[in-house]
Amino acid sequence: MGQPKFEIFKGQNDHFYFHLKAGNGEIVLASQGYTTKANCQKGVHSVEANSTDESHFEKKKSKDGREYFVLMATNGQVIGNSQMYTTTSARDHGIHSVHDTACRAEVHDMT
Repeated sequence: MGQPKFEIFKGQNDHFYFHLKAGNGEIVLASQGYTTKANCQKGVHSVEANSTDESHFEKKKSKDGREYFVLMATNGQVIGNSQMYTTTSARDHGIHSVHDTACRAEVHDMT
């Protein structure tokens, strides 16, 4: 199992994004698009700061019944979204993965 990491990258639309990858390489949190790299880096820091408080995670269900979660900042803005899960226990495991790994994840700038 590897080290958890944030990957900052540039999308086809020239926006910057980050993924938080668990030690097994799976993406456990994906960001919105940011117009600048500096704002994307602030988003990474926001994950680090807000993921320690489980009340910042909102558990949701998609229209097709799959489970997912969003990480919210203290100001109510969405910081990141999870992948879709087939069970609530898998979703809850994803929340714990973000909670446990974000503060020790390395940042890799892929731009």
